[in-house]
Amino acid sequence: MLEPLPALDAALAVDPTLPAGMGPNPGAFPGPRPGGVTSLLGSAVGAFLTTLIVGAILIAAVPDYTRKRMTEVLDEPIGSFIYGVAALIALFVAIVVFVVTLIGIPIAILLAGVAYVLWAVGASIAFLAIGDRLVSHADGWTTPLLVGAAINGGLTLTGIGGIVTFAVGAAGFGTVLRAYL
Repeated sequence: MLEPLPALDAALAVDPTLPAGMGPNPGAFPGPRPGGVTSLLGSAVGAFLTTLIVGAILIAAVPDYTRKRMTEVLDEPIGSFIYGVAALIALFVAIVVFVVTLIGIPIAILLAGVAYVLWAVGASIAFLAIGDRLVSHADGWTTPLLVGAAINGGLTLTGIGGIVTFAVGAAGFGTVLRAYL
């Protein structure tokens, strides 16, 4: 049986090319670990910025479409949610089937990208509708947009609020898809 040389282990333990926490003794190197608060904070900031940027683009580029979808998601949230979850499951199955066929991998990547954009649009519309319901857009769209983005980021930051964020996003996603399907 071969055993590693102690000199080799020592060399690996102090190898400066290895990232922090990697190598034969991960606890030997202090440094940030992926996950935990850092990951949660990054997700919350990402959710806030995505809602803010996509919402601002929607309000500026297609205000009538945005208002119609906001009204629809507020009028029928349960139907939109069910439609969004069903479409998400169907998209997941379709993407897996395309990936399994190997030839369909480019189609799967394209489909996942389109689904992500539609999810971002739908979630932004849903959170914008919530923000508008709370503070109204009588003085402009900035305040409801910031409130909606803050709610999305704040819920994501709590961790368990991710379930609520998913539900709101699914309702918005369903609303956007219902307009086209």
